[in-house]
Amino acid sequence: MSDEIEIDTDDLERRMKGAMEALRHEFASLRTGRASASMVEPIMVDAYGSPTPINQIGTVNVPEPRMVTINIWDKGLVGKAEKAIRESGLGINPQLNGTIIMLPIPELNEERRRELTKVAAQYAESARVAIRNVRRDGMDQVKKAKSAGMSEDDQKFWEGAVQELTDKMIASVDQALESKQAEIMQV
Repeated sequence: MSDEIEIDTDDLERRMKGAMEALRHEFASLRTGRASASMVEPIMVDAYGSPTPINQIGTVNVPEPRMVTINIWDKGLVGKAEKAIRESGLGINPQLNGTIIMLPIPELNEERRRELTKVAAQYAESARVAIRNVRRDGMDQVKKAKSAGMSEDDQKFWEGAVQELTDKMIASVDQALESKQAEIMQV
């Protein structure tokens, strides 16, 4: 009977990778010194009576390293899109050119760079906490299996497997944070 008890490490790994994907998405929305189309992804525009992502009402392009352009398809939405960008908290002042909204990305000063590295560190810590929560769930599964008749050797093996997976995912969070902070501090 004890040979049949297994812990679903694939599910644990999938959940931990989900935390990593969330971290990558949060990192992409952080404004570094370079322009990126993902900067405007979280911006919602009140279009046709419902909040709509800005990339669904126009084409988002990055024609040069310090410029994002959004070509709005419907002329009536240009003003609403501009207002949504101003209110988004990106700290970018949009410029209108017909149906094209241009977002010049200003150079970051040292103080703002340090702030952004702290925000990136907070995002990384949230991801670490999510991964540790998944680890705790895995360890709880091992304890339940132990009470259901799992041998002590099997218990040690599965606890080691869960811990190894956790360590690997935490290391990838740390690596992602390190590279993001280097990107932010790059002048």
